[in-house]
Amino acid sequence: MPESLKQRTAKGLFWGAMNSGTMQVLNLIIGIVLARLLTKADYGIVGVLTIFTAIAGDLQSAGFTQGLVNIKHPTHRDYNAVFTFNVAVSVVMYTILFFCAPLISYFFRQPCLTDVSRLVFLTITISSLGIAHGGYMTKNMMNRELAIIGVAALLSSGTVGVLLAFMGKGYWALAWQQITFISVLNVGRYYYVREWRPRLTSDLMPVRRMAPFAVKILVTKIVNTLSNNVLTVIFGRLFPISSVGSYSQAYKWDTMANSLVANTVGQIAQAVLVEAAPEQPSTSNLKPNTSHLPPQTANSQLAVYRKLLRFTCFFSMPVMLGLALVSHEFILLTIKEEWESCVPLLQALCVSGAFMPVYVMYQNLVISQGRSDIYMWLNIWQIVLQIVVILCFHSYGMYVMVCAYSALLILWLLPWHHYAGRLIHYRWRDMMLDMTPFFLAAAGVMVLTYYATVMVQSLWLLLATRVCLAAILYYVVMKVAGAEILKECEQFVIRSLRRG
Repeated sequence: MPESLKQRTAKGLFWGAMNSGTMQVLNLIIGIVLARLLTKADYGIVGVLTIFTAIAGDLQSAGFTQGLVNIKHPTHRDYNAVFTFNVAVSVVMYTILFFCAPLISYFFRQPCLTDVSRLVFLTITISSLGIAHGGYMTKNMMNRELAIIGVAALLSSGTVGVLLAFMGKGYWALAWQQITFISVLNVGRYYYVREWRPRLTSDLMPVRRMAPFAVKILVTKIVNTLSNNVLTVIFGRLFPISSVGSYSQAYKWDTMANSLVANTVGQIAQAVLVEAAPEQPSTSNLKPNTSHLPPQTANSQLAVYRKLLRFTCFFSMPVMLGLALVSHEFILLTIKEEWESCVPLLQALCVSGAFMPVYVMYQNLVISQGRSDIYMWLNIWQIVLQIVVILCFHSYGMYVMVCAYSALLILWLLPWHHYAGRLIHYRWRDMMLDMTPFFLAAAGVMVLTYYATVMVQSLWLLLATRVCLAAILYYVVMKVAGAEILKECEQFVIRSLRRG
């Protein structure tokens, strides 16, 4: 791994961590305030719309953002073509969804959804204006700037949401929060991306060139969106809207926590893996054959990936299993007893959530190798199996269904490794060595912490004690075990402090 790439990766991870950490802390504060001001029904109303905005967003970007990042040296012509395509598709998407709004409200038996959805769907058109800019910043690893933009957007949108909720606007507060967030995000992107300015163009040849690769990414994104939101849609049809709110709240906290790690590595993983890969047509759909590469090249790619994966597991396992440990007292202390019903759902989601950042690593690996076909088919089969699981377990209730859903997510990592690992000759034994120690260490620490604090009565004291004790024990275990990733993190912090 060249020193320049190593330095860029370290800085990217640092700013990615700063971005994710700051964002999640702000999300935590804003989420607590909003949950105290709004009801389960308010969250349920906006929650059922998530799948529509997410799918529409996938259609407008159509995988061309990843296509841009996968190009070794994209030109202004490439960015302009993607910008034009995104804007055109977003206008079409909003028009369709605008007229479908009454049908959506009828399906969920919520008349207010007609007007709410038409406002929320505006995020599709607004976001299209900054997708190419986001691709530019990701490609150039502008993680510091991305962190600043994200914090500014979250502060602005959170302020708007809290003020409207305080004024009694209910679900409208959540709707306007989304509009504000994406608007401020785009303003920041335009401010920092000065080397290229977008313009509408009739030259869509770069889009056509990227199409074979991008279409598979598009299909996969839609499948991922369906996978991530399928329970919300089903619950919205089968259960009261307040129950949907409980699940949405649990899913929100779970996603917020695992995104802390997933976004840290996700912001730089594809760009780093592409840079570490040998030169090849970035939009080609041909299967890369790494057998012809010099050993040092293949070993370099594998070393980069394994180090990123160990970094991911080092943080994701204790964060997610730790949240499962403190979920009861955390929910009761932050968003009141009204939301206690979401605690068991959150605990079940946290177990599978520990592995979600690992999914991000495998996905970035296959994309960086130009294998969008693997990315597509593995996700298609995942949603098929999820539907089967839901049909088999929905009659047992919401909690059992969520547990079965979480178990499937963990087991589905096995096919991902089987197909993705072969691209860089990543063996099963090495995968187990990279992941299992962190999971076992985190699980053992949480069990020990639970029994050591089970007699504590005060919720505040229990939460603080469990967080501090678990963090100390995990650090000690990693230190005694001589975890290499811990040493490198400590060395990076020391070097950074010495530099100023």
